Amino acid sequence: MRIGQTSIIVFVSKLLSSALGFIATLYFARELGAEILGYFATTIALVSWLKLTGDLGVSNAVRKRISEGDDISEYATAGTITIITFAVVISVAVLLLNGLIESYVGRPVAVFVVLLLCAQLLKSMIVSLLEGDQMVHISGILEPLQTGSRAAIQIGLVIVGLGLSGMFIGQAAGWILASVVGILYVSTSPTLPSRYHFKRLYDYAKYSWLGALESRSFRNMDILLLGVFTSPALVGVYSVSWSLATFLTIFGGAVRSALFPEISRSDAKGDRQQVAAYLTDGLSFGGLLIIPGFVGAIVLGDRILQIYGQEFTQGVSVFGFLVLACLLHGYQRQLLNGLSAIDRPDLSFRVNLVFIVANTIGNTILIVWIGWVGAAIASVISTALGVVFGYRTLQSQLSFITPWKAIGEQIFAAGVMGICVYLLRLLIESSTIGVQNIAVVLFIISVGAGIYFLTLFIISMNFRRVIQSNLPSQLS
Repeated sequence: MRIGQTSIIVFVSKLLSSALGFIATLYFARELGAEILGYFATTIALVSWLKLTGDLGVSNAVRKRISEGDDISEYATAGTITIITFAVVISVAVLLLNGLIESYVGRPVAVFVVLLLCAQLLKSMIVSLLEGDQMVHISGILEPLQTGSRAAIQIGLVIVGLGLSGMFIGQAAGWILASVVGILYVSTSPTLPSRYHFKRLYDYAKYSWLGALESRSFRNMDILLLGVFTSPALVGVYSVSWSLATFLTIFGGAVRSALFPEISRSDAKGDRQQVAAYLTDGLSFGGLLIIPGFVGAIVLGDRILQIYGQEFTQGVSVFGFLVLACLLHGYQRQLLNGLSAIDRPDLSFRVNLVFIVANTIGNTILIVWIGWVGAAIASVISTALGVVFGYRTLQSQLSFITPWKAIGEQIFAAGVMGICVYLLRLLIESSTIGVQNIAVVLFIISVGAGIYFLTLFIISMNFRRVIQSNLPSQLS
């Protein structure tokens, strides 16, 4: 399967997953309000950080070692044993610290934290096994399955009156169901590993765990700190703004997922020229959706947030910053994906450390100084530092072509789109026709997307080539 087609499969899967998640979040925002969403977001953020302690980079190490093609079953078994051990230890600690957790979240959630932690660790391990074995398209398909089942169960439980508890149960059920289906496609079988296999996992994991910490820091550090300094309602509004911003990252994530096993295998064969070509492709298309998404957030941010309810429109002050942070972070992750795939997690470790320190310090200072807008600004500053440091580090290890032309073409097409969208919004708002806000937003976004891709298709020879090469053979 061609990498472009794999990326498209993963992207469409993630797009469907995000659409289902959007519908569920919209329902919860209107039915339960920002305060309950704040409790939920704070708990999920806490679980995500505990998951790092229960993983410590092992799932990333399993993905890397399996992608190299040797002793697949031994590495899979060693990773599974390690994560189960960690999960038991962390779960016991959570139950013992029940009072502290309840005090932080504001609700008695310790039992749900354990359930969510174990479910997330299980899914993380299954995804690593599939992606390491070059079944990225299968792991991608699990996303809409997880989100769809999660949303359906959550909505059903909320309807019958379980509220916040129903949201937790549905979240865990979605992860577990996706894991059960994923297991059906895992080709490895339990095989007794040796000390060597544990050591090689450890050699990679001791650096790669910081990459997972970096990802959590980017997505959850501000929410964790806002949970201390602001009200649950404000955290709920901020988390909705974040979910909208991260929606735009799904194509870049699909590209990274598709490229990682290919880069890893090419590097294991010593084909650095192919590795460089893959990295250039990743950077060329990592911003394909989020660049116009940033322009759209500036022009339509208030109307998009209004879909969730009037109280969520206050998030417009942070929405643009969060999308910009996601744009920069996408390029940072592409660069670090390259370093990890060429078996240099130690260098990724350094870049991630710079980002985490900058993000933590920046969030703490700016939240106290200027409130939740400071959290969004801190994310922008720290990701900008991460991009610069990551680019320089990868360039020191590998000679690759930076696709400035492709990125510039995307920026130009997004600019044309932005002007057209702004004028279209003015035209609609000046008319006397009464139309539901959501209909207006969907219409303007559809027109804007068409203008962007048409402009890019006209001006970019590389974009036309990629489209044609990834069409079904009978059409290409």
